Amino acid sequence: MNTITLPLANVSCMHCVNKIRDAISLLPNIQLIDIDTEQLIVSTDSSLPDLFDAITALGYQVGFHYQLPLAGLSCGRCVAKIEQALNERHDIAHFDINKQLADVYGSISEQALTNIIVELGYQVVTTSVTQHYDFTLNGLSCGKCVAKLTTALTQDNIEIIALDKNALSVITPLTAADIIAIVTTTGYQAALSTDIQTTTEVDTLVTPEPEPEPEPEPIIAPQDNVTQLLLSGLTCASCVASVEKAIKAVDGVSNVNVNLAERTALIYGQAQSQAIIQAIENAGYGAEESEDDQTRRIRQQQQNQQTFKTHIRNATASLALGVPLMAWGIFGGSMVIDSTTSQISWGIIGLITLALLVTAGKDFYINSWKAFLHHRATMDTLVSLGTGAAWLFSMAVVIAPNLFPLTARHVYFEASAMIIGLITIGHALEARARSRTSKALERLIDLQPQTAIVVEDGQETERPLSAVISGMVLRLKPGTKVAVDGLVIEGTSYLDESMLTGEPLAVHKKMGDHVRAGTINQQGSLLFKAEHIGSDTMLARIIQLVRQAQSSKPALARLADTISSIFVPSVMIIAIITAVAWYYFGPQPASVYMLVAATTVLIIACPCALGLATPMSVTVGVGRAAELGILIKDAEAMQQAASIDTVVLDKTGTLTEGKPQVVDYKIYNALTREQLIQLAASLEQGSEHPLANAIVKSAQQQQLQLSPHHDFMTYSGLGVSGTVDQHQLLLGNAKFMVKNNITINHAETDFDFIANQGATPVYLAQNGVLAGIIGISDPLRKDSLSAVKRMQKMGLKVVMLTGDSVKTAQVIANKLGITDVVADVLPDGKAAQITLLQQQGRRVVMVGDGINDAPALALAEVGIAMGSGTDVAIESAQFTLMRHSLHGVADALELSKATLRNIKENLFGAFVYNTLGIPIAAGVLFPLTGTLLSPVIAGAAMALSSITVVSNANRLRLFKPSRQDQEK
Repeated sequence: MNTITLPLANVSCMHCVNKIRDAISLLPNIQLIDIDTEQLIVSTDSSLPDLFDAITALGYQVGFHYQLPLAGLSCGRCVAKIEQALNERHDIAHFDINKQLADVYGSISEQALTNIIVELGYQVVTTSVTQHYDFTLNGLSCGKCVAKLTTALTQDNIEIIALDKNALSVITPLTAADIIAIVTTTGYQAALSTDIQTTTEVDTLVTPEPEPEPEPEPIIAPQDNVTQLLLSGLTCASCVASVEKAIKAVDGVSNVNVNLAERTALIYGQAQSQAIIQAIENAGYGAEESEDDQTRRIRQQQQNQQTFKTHIRNATASLALGVPLMAWGIFGGSMVIDSTTSQISWGIIGLITLALLVTAGKDFYINSWKAFLHHRATMDTLVSLGTGAAWLFSMAVVIAPNLFPLTARHVYFEASAMIIGLITIGHALEARARSRTSKALERLIDLQPQTAIVVEDGQETERPLSAVISGMVLRLKPGTKVAVDGLVIEGTSYLDESMLTGEPLAVHKKMGDHVRAGTINQQGSLLFKAEHIGSDTMLARIIQLVRQAQSSKPALARLADTISSIFVPSVMIIAIITAVAWYYFGPQPASVYMLVAATTVLIIACPCALGLATPMSVTVGVGRAAELGILIKDAEAMQQAASIDTVVLDKTGTLTEGKPQVVDYKIYNALTREQLIQLAASLEQGSEHPLANAIVKSAQQQQLQLSPHHDFMTYSGLGVSGTVDQHQLLLGNAKFMVKNNITINHAETDFDFIANQGATPVYLAQNGVLAGIIGISDPLRKDSLSAVKRMQKMGLKVVMLTGDSVKTAQVIANKLGITDVVADVLPDGKAAQITLLQQQGRRVVMVGDGINDAPALALAEVGIAMGSGTDVAIESAQFTLMRHSLHGVADALELSKATLRNIKENLFGAFVYNTLGIPIAAGVLFPLTGTLLSPVIAGAAMALSSITVVSNANRLRLFKPSRQDQEK
C-alpha cells in the first residue's frame, strides 16, 4: 500500500467533503487517511483510476493534470510504448496519448512523468524562461509611428502587451537587446525601463542531453522616474525656455515639461532631484521638491498666498507714490526743473522713488540682473530697463538741468512708480486667477482621505493612510470615503463614483466587487481588503495623469515658445532703433521723445500674455475634462481631437453593454439543447472572448457539467477548435466553417433569423458535421442611440466597425441610425479600415476597448478607450472615458474644440496686443495725435493683457457639454 496525497478542486464545504468520504468508503483496496476541502490523503495499491472516477462523478476535481507536448513519436508503435509504460504506474489514473500530446491525470509528479517519456527515447517540449520587458520609447510622434512599430514587432515570438508613443510592454523569449534592435531598425529609440519579470512559454525540448548553458544576463536599464518640482522666479515664456534648457543639461534627464501657469516642472529620467534643483538655481531661479500631493498642494497654496500678499503690498506702495505724482501733472502741476526749489523738491521725490524701486521693484531688477549674467533677456529685463531709464533720465535732469534744453527738463518719476505699481497689481490679480486653474485637480486630491479604519483581530482602529499596507482588512462606514483600492469581502452598499467616472448614479457594491479610493459610501457598511495603496491606487494614477497632461504642450504652445524665445531680444532691438530714430529725426526736445518712446516700447511689449496663453488653457481644459470623467494623456491629443470629422465605433463593449448572453439556438443532429451548450461551453472554457464567456455563463446557469478539452486552438477573427469527450469540435463564424469544409447551406435561413434579431450566430460543428447554431446577443447601451445622434448633429461622420456578420451589424446599425457600416472585419483588418478612411482625407477618432482594438486606436489621429479606466486603457489610449458612455466621446471632442478655441483666442489676443502695441508705443500715431503713448498707459495695458488671458482661460471651467439628456 502506498500513501498518496492528491489536491482537490471545487470542494467548497464540509458537505462536499462528506460526500467524497462516503464515496471512498465504497471502494475496495483504498483506505482514507485524511481529507479537507483542499486535499485528500489515501493509502492504495492499484485502484487509483477507480478513485478518480468516483470523485469526478460527484462533480469534483482530483489529482494533478498534465498536458505535455511531445516530439519524436513517428507512428502508433511509439504511442503504444508510452501507453504501456504508463499502464504500469499505480499513480496514474487516466491518460490519453497521441503523437503530439500526453494528457495525463494522476498523483505522479511532472518530473517523474517527463523522465518516463525521455527514458523511452522521446522528447517532451517543456517550458523555457521568457521575459516581460517594459521599454520607454522616443521618436514616435503620432499614431502612424505606433502602427509602424506594431507591424515590426508582430512576430510569433513576441507578444505585445501595450504600445503607445511613449512606452512598450512585451513578453518574449528574446533578449532586451533584440527588442531594442528591432525598434532601432524601425527608426526609433528604446530603453529598458523596469525590472524584468520571468514568465514561461513553450520553447525547448527536454531530451537526455546535457543541460544547456545559461542565457547571458539581460540588459537592464534604470527605470525612468518622474520628479515634480515647485518653481519660483518665473515671469514669462522666456523664463520657461531657460529653465527647461537648464534642466535638460543635467545628466540623466530624458524629458522635461515646465508649466508657467502652475509654476511647476515635471522631470523624467534618472537624475537626482538635488542636481536638478542646483541647475535651476544656477540658472537664476528657485526650485523645491515635495514628496506627496498633499504636501505639494499645501506648499503651492502657501506660495500663491505669499505671492499675492507681496504683490499687493508692493503695488500699494508704488501706487501711493505714483498716483499723487501723476495727478499733480494731470491737474496742471509743473514737472519741469526750472528753479533751485524745483530741483530740490524733485530731487527728494527722486530719492523716494529710488527707495521704491529697490524695495517694491527689487524683484524686477534682481531677476533681470540674473538673466543678464546668464546671457538672456526676460520680461523683467524690459520692465527694469524701462523704469530704470525713466528714473535715470529724471535724476540726470534734477542733478544737472543745465545740460538739457528748457523744454527737455521734464521728470518721469511718476512713470517709474506707476509702471511698477500697475504691473505688480496685474501680477497679483493674475496669481489670484491662476490659483483657480487647478481646482479640478485639487478636488481630486481632496477625494483621498487621510485616515482609514483597520480591522485586526475583531478590533477596529483608525490609522493614518501611510500605515495601511496591502492585504489589510478595512471597514468602510456610511458617509465616508474609500481610503485605498480594494476588494469587498463582506457587506453591501451603494457608492458614489461620480468624481472618478462622471456617472451620477450610485453603484451597488457587494462581496467580490472592487472599490476605488476616493469614492463615497452612501449607505451600508462594508469590509474590504486593501489591494492597491498610495501611488498605486486608481485615484493616484488619475491625479498623476491629469498633472502630466496639464504640463504637456500642443503644437501651438511650441510655436509660442519659439516666438517667445526671440521676442524679448527683438523688442530690445526695436526699442534701440526707436530711440535712435526719435533722437535724430524727431522734433525737439529730441531726448524727451527718445526716452518716452523707447521706454514705452519696452514696457508695452512684455510677453507675459504670450507665455500664459497656452498653459493656462491647457491646465483648465484638462482639469475640466477630469471632472467630466475624461482622462487626457497629453495636450497634443486635444489639439488633434479638435479637428476630427469621423468617429469610428467598435460594436462590442462600445455601442453595446459588453455583456453578451445566449438568446437562441438551432440544432441539426440528435443533440439536445443542453448537450449543444455543454459541448460548446466545454470547448470555450479556456477562452477569454466575450462570446465564449456568454456560452460558458449559459452552461453555468443551467448547472451543466463541463468536460475537459484537448488540442484547443484559437484562430483570430474566426473561431476555436478542440476535442471534448472524443468529439472533434469547431466553433466559430461562417468563414471558419467554410475554411474547414463544413456544409452550412441548409442553416442559412436560421442564420438570417438569428442575425435579424441583432444577435450574433455562432456555428458549432461536431466531427465534421454542423451540429447547431447558438445565437448570442449583446444589448445596446441605453444611451448609444442618443449619443450617435448627438455626434451626427455635431457634423461628424459615424462609422461602425465590427468583426460581426454583415447582417447582424446592419440590424444594430439600423437601430442606431448609422449608415456607414464595416462588418466581418478581422482584428488586423480594423487598422486597414482606419488607413482607408485617412486616405480619403478623413481625420479619424477610433473608439474601442483599448486592448483588442489597439492597432486601430494607435493608427487613428486620436484613440479613445472605453471602460471605466482600466489599467491597460489608461496606459494605452490618448483619451480614456472613466464612464462607460458614448456621450463621453462627444463631450471629449466638444471640450477639445473649446480648449483649442480658447488657446487661439489667447494667442490671438497676445499677438495682436504686441503687434499693435509696439508700433503705437514707437510713435506711429504721433503725426495724427501730436503726442506719444505714456509709459504709464503702456504699463497698465501690459498688466491688463495678462489678466485678460488668465480670465479668458478660466472661462473653460464653465464649459458644459451640449447634451441635454443627462442620464439619471
